[in-house]
Amino acid sequence: MDKAQRLVAIEIADNGPYLVKNLATLNNSKGEQLDSKETTALCRCGGSKTKPFCDGAHAKNGFSGKNLSDSKNDKSTTYSGKKIAIHDNRAICAHAGACTDGLGSVWRMGTEPWINPDGADVDAIIETVRRCPSGALSYSIESVEHRDVERDSAIYVCKDGPYQVTGGMKDVSGGRGRLH
Repeated sequence: MDKAQRLVAIEIADNGPYLVKNLATLNNSKGEQLDSKETTALCRCGGSKTKPFCDGAHAKNGFSGKNLSDSKNDKSTTYSGKKIAIHDNRAICAHAGACTDGLGSVWRMGTEPWINPDGADVDAIIETVRRCPSGALSYSIESVEHRDVERDSAIYVCKDGPYQVTGGMKDVSGGRGRLH
């Protein structure tokens, strides 16, 4: 079985890098394919001289990987419409704007409720949800939920360092951190 067919797994090392296993697609912000190994260590501290790859700088710069987010906010809110329900998890949103910039008639900043699932055609909503880089958005049609795992596993290294992780990756960190 080649790397593209195996489940991609991410382990968050204590106070260290993301350890990504079996990743076939790793691209930079210029769209260039980066070299990935069976296990690829991606910098999380920001101090690596070989970004996005880890060079061990975290051990020298005192990086702490402590999760400071409030896990009680890690829940999905459902906005039900006539043909589609949209699920939104604010705790993992990357605020990239794929929803608000892409379909402002559905994702309406400054309005309550801020998501209107009847504000556009179902196909347009589905396309916008699929562009969500964090996986914070999903949708249900006829009570069947469609989530981020339907996308190919890939990591995109955004300009100036954040990672956009998509697809069906397994977090094997044992509760030591968050992927988002």
